[in-house]
Amino acid sequence: MWPNRRLLDLIGIELPIIQAPMAGSNGSAMAIAVSEAGGLGSLPCAILDAAKVRAEIGIIRQRTTKPINVNFFCHTPAKPDPERDAAWKAKLKGYYTELGLDASVTMPAISLAPFDDALCNIVEDLKPEVVSFHFGLPAQALLSRVKASGCLVLSSATTVEEARWLEGKGCDAIVAQGYEAGGHRGMFLTDNIATQAGTFALVPQVVDAVKVPVVAAGGIADGRGIAAAFALGAAGTQIGTAYLFTPESLITDLHRAELRAARDDRTALTNVFTGRPARSLMNRIMHEIGPMSEAAPSFPTAGGALAPLKKKAEAAGVSDFSSLWAGQAASLGSEIGTGDLTRQLAEEAGQRLKALASPS
Repeated sequence: MWPNRRLLDLIGIELPIIQAPMAGSNGSAMAIAVSEAGGLGSLPCAILDAAKVRAEIGIIRQRTTKPINVNFFCHTPAKPDPERDAAWKAKLKGYYTELGLDASVTMPAISLAPFDDALCNIVEDLKPEVVSFHFGLPAQALLSRVKASGCLVLSSATTVEEARWLEGKGCDAIVAQGYEAGGHRGMFLTDNIATQAGTFALVPQVVDAVKVPVVAAGGIADGRGIAAAFALGAAGTQIGTAYLFTPESLITDLHRAELRAARDDRTALTNVFTGRPARSLMNRIMHEIGPMSEAAPSFPTAGGALAPLKKKAEAAGVSDFSSLWAGQAASLGSEIGTGDLTRQLAEEAGQRLKALASPS
């Protein structure tokens, strides 16, 4: 049924659907359901410590024998910058006063560990079929160990230059992440979001530039999007926002409510939540401080000063200071189970592709 089987044959999956790893928004339950349905389930590990990563992979291995993807960030940790942190807190002071919070209290430290020796040891021990990265690739020594363990390596590219770079470093497949995608941009050779390409423009150019299979990501939430990705030359798709609607999603009730009201013009790229560009549903802090703010500290430290505001507002049933990650196609989502969604997406795409292949 699929006109390009390169990704399917490479990984050993039945359906050309990779569930996007969404740190904080999904865990083992969603990954298991997608893999069992025939796609590639993904476990996001960016906010998990080594013990939790090992435990979550253990749970997955107990409940499915199908291939899985384990995802890590590989950013350069931010250097301490007390002056910038203080300026950011000062910018937010009015919100603290409004919510009755003391802005002079030390804010919680936000630290996301990039892929390191301890995490690499887990990969070597448990050998997930796929290891994927965001924000480029880890140091060559770590990458070599991952590949030597027999894992396939994927990473996200937001430009053709990044795709070529990833292929040159040994990636087995590349996720071409269009501008429409929810969550953090995987950009690592540029910090200019103004020149980022949309999925429809990016995918065919990446397909032409590299020899490895290309996975389309960004704005794909139904069978039409999957069929379009194949028409552009992709060998598969990575889908995130559509899975946020499922019961296996770990998002808050407030986030779910905002997703139900999503529209095509209600998301924007913002750095106010973490310090790096990421697509979120619009809310008060994005309207008033961002969406992009030069005052936001480096990734991921911007979230520390926002944490007390988020906690107080959410307790009152308000998402004014919450990151509401979502792509531009959020309004196409439907609230069904993860396994059913995976099979439905594939069936819809198959019907579209069959219709396109049939003589008129």
